[in-house]
Amino acid sequence: METDVLGPPYERHTIDLGSDDEGPVIATLVRRRADRPARRAVLYVHGFVDYFFQTHLADFFVERGWDFYAIDLRKYGRSLLPHQTPNFARSLSDYFPELDEAARIIREQDGHEQMLVAGHSTGGLITALWSHARSTNGWVDGLFLNSPFFDFNTSWLVRRPLMSVVVGMNSRNPYRQIPAATLGLYGESLHSDHRGEWTYDLAWKPILGFPVTAGWLHAIRRGQARLRRGLAIKAPALVACSARTFHGKEWTEDVRVTDAVLDVDHIVRWAPMLGRHVTIARFDGGLHDLTLSGKDVRADVFRELGQWMDAYVPPPGTPETPVPTAPEDDADDKSRTTA
Repeated sequence: METDVLGPPYERHTIDLGSDDEGPVIATLVRRRADRPARRAVLYVHGFVDYFFQTHLADFFVERGWDFYAIDLRKYGRSLLPHQTPNFARSLSDYFPELDEAARIIREQDGHEQMLVAGHSTGGLITALWSHARSTNGWVDGLFLNSPFFDFNTSWLVRRPLMSVVVGMNSRNPYRQIPAATLGLYGESLHSDHRGEWTYDLAWKPILGFPVTAGWLHAIRRGQARLRRGLAIKAPALVACSARTFHGKEWTEDVRVTDAVLDVDHIVRWAPMLGRHVTIARFDGGLHDLTLSGKDVRADVFRELGQWMDAYVPPPGTPETPVPTAPEDDADDKSRTTA
């Protein structure tokens, strides 16, 4: 570990992932320790055109006694190298090696007994697929998905048949850029140089976003299709999103209080496909990244997250709450006794 760009108490570790067709590949694991030795840790995974900079999210977990880890995936943020196409992937399973290594470090090297995985947007889709693929390992004790990228925010005609045609036409050129709507309005709502309150590196998270490539588009579509077939994640999951979607193309104040990236109804529709134990929470006034919403909204988000964690991801060794007998079972017992 070495000191991170955020400065102490943040540290970072570079994960060597070998090479691909563009050259050397790395991922970067950021760590912040709790004030006291912790047996529990959270692993945060960012979204598309994103990286970890949300130190107030780390504050929330550290103050609750969790060690905090965040990973900048290959070709994102701290891990983006000069020779690479930003955010490019051919398959979402490309990210599994760095998630495996992060989990190994958290569980084995640093000795944590419990791990909560938190994923935002594309990171929410990636972590869901990874949690399903690694369900037999027992690594994931809980899953918090913040506006996960479960579907494209377009009409059915565009996101199904037309995208299939576009991907098929460009299957031999995965690096080809595909025309797509920019993230400009959302970016303006976040950054302090525009209409937001947050400061972050615009080289790693540009206001307009990075170009969409055919390979990335194909990877996302395959990942979403796998989700729609149903996953079998054993850990409890909290899926959170805004109450409303912004559908306009010009700035209005509604951009500040809605999801301007994804259709929140898609998130709610596909959330039950994660597994048998899914909680859905919607927040009026929430942005796409709920933790970057206005002060009152993000306070509600953290309050809900804290209550969910207490209920479904209690500290190791917490006694199980006795399950009361169902009323019909009591009635059967009495009838048998009377007979």
